Amino acid sequence: MRLPAPLARIWAIFMKELTQVRRDRITFGMMFGIPIMQLLLFGFAINTNPKNLPTAVHVEDNSPIVRTILQGFETSEYYDFVLKTSDPRESAALLMRGDVAFVISIPAGFTKRLVRGEHPQILIEADASDPAASSNAIAHANMIVSRALRHELKGALGYLSADAPPYEIVVHPAYNPEGITQYNIVPGLLGVILTLTLVMITGMAMTREAEQGTLENLLAMPVCPLEVMFGKILPYVGIGAVQTIVILAAAKYMFHIPFVGELWVLIVGVTIFVLANLSLGFTFSTIAKTQMQAMQLTFFFFLPSLLLSGFMFPFKGMPHWAQIIGECLPLTHFLRIVRGVMLKGAGFMDLAAPLRALSLFTLLAVVVAMLRYKRTLD
Repeated sequence: MRLPAPLARIWAIFMKELTQVRRDRITFGMMFGIPIMQLLLFGFAINTNPKNLPTAVHVEDNSPIVRTILQGFETSEYYDFVLKTSDPRESAALLMRGDVAFVISIPAGFTKRLVRGEHPQILIEADASDPAASSNAIAHANMIVSRALRHELKGALGYLSADAPPYEIVVHPAYNPEGITQYNIVPGLLGVILTLTLVMITGMAMTREAEQGTLENLLAMPVCPLEVMFGKILPYVGIGAVQTIVILAAAKYMFHIPFVGELWVLIVGVTIFVLANLSLGFTFSTIAKTQMQAMQLTFFFFLPSLLLSGFMFPFKGMPHWAQIIGECLPLTHFLRIVRGVMLKGAGFMDLAAPLRALSLFTLLAVVVAMLRYKRTLD
């Protein structure tokens, strides 16, 4: 049975488009890859009630009651004891570097003062630069200690089981004591905007040459792949600098975000981060055949960067496998740099680890780009 002429023409165009989609492997892969990635990330990696947050302990009283309190904190699943400290300066450094989310301190003589009814204090120092990561754990602290002491305050100590707790929990939310969300979001936006724009515009650089028919002229020039790469990405370094200035100015004058660190440390971090994104974008341009494919690769990379870097959801609250993926993303390390400098006053040595990670990512991106570019010359 022959189809009517209009339907036959629609069918022919439909088959042609289907064939093109099947031949365009990148687009075909993105149609299935992005939904699957979203399902996995939102279903398994994202957690708005983070638990097992790394915690350091500074304890000067080793009584059974104190051990019961510490066990209560750990079994609550909100606090994961990873370090013991003996110096308050060491505790402050751990919080600044982001090695721990909390430091719980119990002073000497805690048990004696508790028995005397003097309401001794338990100090919880929290990294509040990300309010969403610490708020739930802090909110449950009183209940955790109360449940832990329920079986201890009996018999001769039953008089301590009054309506008011016989202790006092003091919380010091460091770096963002008022829990202002903008303090965490606005500095992170610098990394998000640079990631999206720089990877995309650089990723489209080489594919634009191919689509406009000028790629042959570029390949015929007496330049090595590294010279082509730097010639392509250097103009966009200026764009990244302008974006950085605009965002930092808005952070200071519009949102009143504090800047307590040294500017030169942030400039070093931004420079390495910009080069990392531009190098990655150039790598994408050697993989994609069209500007559309380059844009698709950019979004395929941007989605996990947005969700697994700690920008939208607490990094420490994600499962271990998601944290491993997040550690491979440059945005994760840049967020630690920009928030560390602006909110915590972290210095160059405090941020040595994320700076090294960004530098290594940049080097790997350059090497892969050079290898891919040589293949395009064949």
